[in-house]
Amino acid sequence: MIVARTHHGARGLAGALLYVDDARGAAMGEIVELRQPGQPTRRGQVIDAGQAVTVIQVLEDPIGLAPARVAITLTGATAEAPVGRELLGRTLSGVGAPLDGLPPPIGEALRPVWGAPMNPSRRSPPSDFIETGISAIDGLDTLVRGQKLPIFSGAGLPALELAALIVEHARAAGDEPFAVVFAAMGITARETRMFVERFRDKPALARTVFYLNEACDPTIEQLLAPRYALAQAEYLAFEAGMHVLVVMADVAHYCETLRQVAAARDEVPGRRGYPGYMYTDLATLFERAGILHDRPGSLTQLPILTMPDDDITHPIPDLTGYITEGQIVLGRDLHGQGVFPPIDVLPSLSRLMNAGIGKGKTVATHRRWADQLYASYARGREARMMATIVGEAGLGDGDRRALHFADRFERELIAQGTTRRSIDETIATGWRLLESLPRDDLERIDDATWAARPGAAS
Repeated sequence: MIVARTHHGARGLAGALLYVDDARGAAMGEIVELRQPGQPTRRGQVIDAGQAVTVIQVLEDPIGLAPARVAITLTGATAEAPVGRELLGRTLSGVGAPLDGLPPPIGEALRPVWGAPMNPSRRSPPSDFIETGISAIDGLDTLVRGQKLPIFSGAGLPALELAALIVEHARAAGDEPFAVVFAAMGITARETRMFVERFRDKPALARTVFYLNEACDPTIEQLLAPRYALAQAEYLAFEAGMHVLVVMADVAHYCETLRQVAAARDEVPGRRGYPGYMYTDLATLFERAGILHDRPGSLTQLPILTMPDDDITHPIPDLTGYITEGQIVLGRDLHGQGVFPPIDVLPSLSRLMNAGIGKGKTVATHRRWADQLYASYARGREARMMATIVGEAGLGDGDRRALHFADRFERELIAQGTTRRSIDETIATGWRLLESLPRDDLERIDDATWAARPGAAS
């Protein structure tokens, strides 16, 4: 039986953190109610249950809260989220409150928000791919069920537009049940309107749940939004048997909130002022992706991260790269040329690609096709740099062909706009580009693969 305990008065308030003396019996993650005469009741959560001092995170605006006059009720309950298939099609706040004018969701069950990473011994190896409809991802950096594959963006690049496109176009192979859970952290009101209006009356809305945390919402809600989303995703995947894609944006906002909370708690800062436990905290989110060998469904993550100053060595992308299995990198030069989506395939990587592109000869054929596109495009990029020094006329015949190939590759394969492409259309486009080169230039393609290409003369 849960027994509530009430304490009167707190030691102090620093930002959204309330410090309480002698709150014995407080538990990590416990929900707290804060009452003060003349003020609305606020909610909080225990984030540090110390012997002498307990730290409570205030989940609403703390302005007007007087520490000496507040009554603090420890409810004995932890944060839970309503989850279920009936939430599909809903638009909710970062803590599950309705934003679509409908009643609060009831769901099929309540699940703890602070879930745990998957036990490695229960994981099944990923083996099937998720078709995003984006050629640069499906063909060259394939997203596999159960994978966590972040998108590394930069300020001003259309990462959210790409996320919206993936939410709209992604699907599992065949007719298997598929759902998308989108968690926004600290986005602007304009971006919120863009998502809501884009998916209004669209078929994709019926299989999507939106958790939207805006920049004007309480900052601490940014730490809860991805966890509410993951609680819903885990239910859909491992209890409802669906293949679920979780898109989270923006991880950089989440990490900035971690830094603010750590500074308010006077913690010793780590690299560039971020808390030393940021790696562990991010792992509690990313490691909730995967496939369980004794459960149906799968949970795949596509986190979006804006790199400060386009610096891929910054602590946020650096630590994210250690935890996840590759990265999709958006290129500022491509964006400046009007290429959408501006995915720079050379620094991009999917470490689980081979597990998702088929079996036997199919893997070998796709791998050689992708490797040759990489090699030819990389040579074209080098020729482009050389042409800025000596001019195109100063290039050799091979470099000139590679330069023209790179232009066509960006224009025809990468720059697909908002149109969805199937994997077969992507493969056909890539072969069409390779066929524009002499056979001797295709060093990564063996004769058997070349003879078996689509449309080859028998």
